[in-house]
Amino acid sequence: MQTVNIHEAKTNLSRLIAMAGQGEPFIIAKAGKPLVKVTAINTPSGAQRRRLGFMKGMLQVPDDFDRMGSDTIADLFAGGAE
Repeated sequence: MQTVNIHEAKTNLSRLIAMAGQGEPFIIAKAGKPLVKVTAINTPSGAQRRRLGFMKGMLQVPDDFDRMGSDTIADLFAGGAE
């Protein structure tokens, strides 16, 4: 995590905010001492982060998934009973 002093934060605020918005938080220090941590509001932390494919092998989609309920749907469009 990047640490910047107050002067540098003021000078590069737009760039730093863009970085934080992309999930890269940073710390603003005063006289070399960490003062605040800046992070995006919607940035998930640690265990909350989701990874693509994290449930691979845990779910199974039926072969007829795209046809499931097609008769019922056709009846509903035709004005048939629910």
